[in-house]
Amino acid sequence: MSGSIFGKNIKISTWGESHGEALGVVIDGFPAGMELNEEDVQSLLDRRKPGTSAATTSRKEDDKVKILSGIFEGKTTGTPISMMVMNTSQRSGDYSEIASYYRPGHADYPFDMKYGFRDYRGGGRSSGRETIGRVAAGALCKKLLKQMGIDVCAYTRSIGNVEIDYSKFDQAAITSTPSAMPDRDADVKAMELIANKRAECDSVGGVIECKITGVPAGIGEPVFDKLDALLSQAVMSIGAVKAIEIGDGIKVSEYFGSDNNDEFEYSNGEVIKKTNHSGGILGGMSDGSVITLRAHVKPTPSIAKTQKTINKNGENIEINIKGRHDPVVVPRAVVVVESMCAITLLDLMMSNMYSKAENIVSFYQK
Repeated sequence: MSGSIFGKNIKISTWGESHGEALGVVIDGFPAGMELNEEDVQSLLDRRKPGTSAATTSRKEDDKVKILSGIFEGKTTGTPISMMVMNTSQRSGDYSEIASYYRPGHADYPFDMKYGFRDYRGGGRSSGRETIGRVAAGALCKKLLKQMGIDVCAYTRSIGNVEIDYSKFDQAAITSTPSAMPDRDADVKAMELIANKRAECDSVGGVIECKITGVPAGIGEPVFDKLDALLSQAVMSIGAVKAIEIGDGIKVSEYFGSDNNDEFEYSNGEVIKKTNHSGGILGGMSDGSVITLRAHVKPTPSIAKTQKTINKNGENIEINIKGRHDPVVVPRAVVVVESMCAITLLDLMMSNMYSKAENIVSFYQK
């Protein structure tokens, strides 16, 4: 299977399956000299682990990370960093009957058509547990970006038809509400909706918004490696994400040029924009303003409600999916979106270091 490696300067390779012995990531190209310990990584992994609230699956996993290589005396060495999380709560028996049929909304059918074989225990590589490696790698990238004054902050914007009120925005609520909403009133309403859908043996989707502050202008490439293109690829590679918006997103199709253009202004010695319809990206490069991205997440496809499908013999059947599943993916996916944005941004910032001859000369000049 190809396609498990992401990045150019910083390459991440995730490995492992939902019901295998362990999952993890190998990070190649991360710079030497950054202080790092397992707690730096664990704090992010704790935000995506299951069994933490009524908004998640009842599957209990500690998701304790172990750094196997690339660290010496508390600092990165510049060599490949390998991290691992053991699976401790597999109940593969919950999935035994699905080996004979294809679940609606899952990768079962295309997996069989591509490989002629699939790991039906929780979806194998298609499982959301694959994102453990992404979050572990994202923790490193977020820490290095923070040292440069760059903050990557994602949160739940909406669940179903419940949307946050920006006038009530409370950043501390992102990590203290079960919905990961920065609006505590909206969180209560969202949790009621989730509970209702769970009682109906159903699930619900939502929108994750990510804001990146402190990014200097000029990060990204003007053709194929556009910042918005690579951010979109990174976030769309998350299993449940079905659409991406940058800035005003799909609304721009209704605008006129005079509405959509962000006017520049020179104020207090710096270039600013009066508006930010572009979401901080122009021509594939950062423009120095806040980068805004939204990921639209589908409802969890594993539901106990009766559904129609086919089995491997081509027979039409009805099923009720068993097992422990999230009634909504959104809250646990927030930190995954955050991580993929951090990995992508740091990778492009490293490329930007050699975009000007003067940068190379000044670095090596004696």
